[in-house]
Amino acid sequence: MAKFTLNEICLATGGQLVAGSDCNFSGICTDSRKIKSGQLFIALMGENFDGHQFTSAVVQQGAAGVLVSQNVVVPDSLPVIKCDDTLKALQDIAAYHRQRFTLPVIAITGSNGKTTTKDMLAAILSKQFKVLKTQANFNNEIGLPFTLLSLQPEHEVAVVEMGMRGLGQITALTRIARPTAGIVTTVGETHMELLGSRENIAKAKAELVEAIDPQGFVVLNADNPYVAAMASKARCAVITFGLRAASDVQGKNVRSSVDGVSFDCTYDGRCFAVHIPALGEHNVMNALAALAAGFKLGMNEKDMVVGLKQFAPSGMRMAIEKVGPYQIINDAYNASPASMVSALQTLVCLRSGRTVAVLGDMFELGELAEQAHGDIGKTAAQLGVDLIVTVGKLGQLIADGAQLHGHKAVFACQNQAEALLVLHEKLVSGDVILIKGSRGMKMEQLIPQLVK
Repeated sequence: MAKFTLNEICLATGGQLVAGSDCNFSGICTDSRKIKSGQLFIALMGENFDGHQFTSAVVQQGAAGVLVSQNVVVPDSLPVIKCDDTLKALQDIAAYHRQRFTLPVIAITGSNGKTTTKDMLAAILSKQFKVLKTQANFNNEIGLPFTLLSLQPEHEVAVVEMGMRGLGQITALTRIARPTAGIVTTVGETHMELLGSRENIAKAKAELVEAIDPQGFVVLNADNPYVAAMASKARCAVITFGLRAASDVQGKNVRSSVDGVSFDCTYDGRCFAVHIPALGEHNVMNALAALAAGFKLGMNEKDMVVGLKQFAPSGMRMAIEKVGPYQIINDAYNASPASMVSALQTLVCLRSGRTVAVLGDMFELGELAEQAHGDIGKTAAQLGVDLIVTVGKLGQLIADGAQLHGHKAVFACQNQAEALLVLHEKLVSGDVILIKGSRGMKMEQLIPQLVK
């Protein structure tokens, strides 16, 4: 964790020292339950919490000072820094720390694939560099600052993820992280409910492209027209990747197995074979994005191939696991129309016994929700998935879409308990089962129940 003097905190935030005297801080903390001796506690405020209520508790636990926006009662000797907005102060401190380093910072955004691309790129770069990467999905206005505050002198490159739920949010994150390069994976329907159109989603994602200085580069998905069009907004070098459209880094000859996906990659007149221990064509696209960034950072293809072989997918992202007599594809972390289609295609490609799709609601689709869920049902029917079980109110629309296109083995369930009853009755040994839905559906909770 980054260390600061009291004067540096005041300089970074513009805050005023209203009590106490000069001291040093061994780190930054915003969670009163995790405060460590010597750290500065920042009292964040949200809809359901107020960090100011816990200042007395953190003092007892050894906090070396507090940063607040309200008056608090603490010992007179304790440093108290006051500012207008404690969240902005946290971001300003992270931005101050970021500017202590001259290393490359690669930022990744997109409707899908951010986390996997981040993990793949970090796996690639780790063959030559000491890499800092976003942990879990700490990609928002609070998580990103804490990623940057983890920067240490030994780090040679940072890979950070940037999420957004509205226009202007990625611009705000780039002002904190000051990325030297950017990757845009896709523009899809995720966040349609909030932004209203794919054009607005593309505009929000393009804020990353616009933020990269002329000395940097951006990596763009040539197969996605919304992303490809962002090249016109770039002030820096552009490198493209894709499977179908002409691109700088091109994938072809995709082969799937239960061990992952293999494909051939061409770049600058060279062709080499790649294997990733992850399922789905969409993960080939994520790998191509990571390879493109690796090439721009001077990596050689031999090291990158080794890095991708060693890549470990984050949890619940197209992970295959054996559960009793079944093969489970656990892709329950989240869902969008594009990722649903890709997951269903992968399920069918891996057909060894029967194929079973257990699909939950997709959220944040706004006016597209009804059509999108119906289209997923249509896709599942056309792909020939043997058994379809849906969960949730919107999942009913998936079932309707499948039945409308002639599928007979379809069961619509209101909740997971109903789905389990159906699955216990209908599953047979050797079934390959896809589990997928939006994060709020918590579809992974079905998995341990399948063998009970």
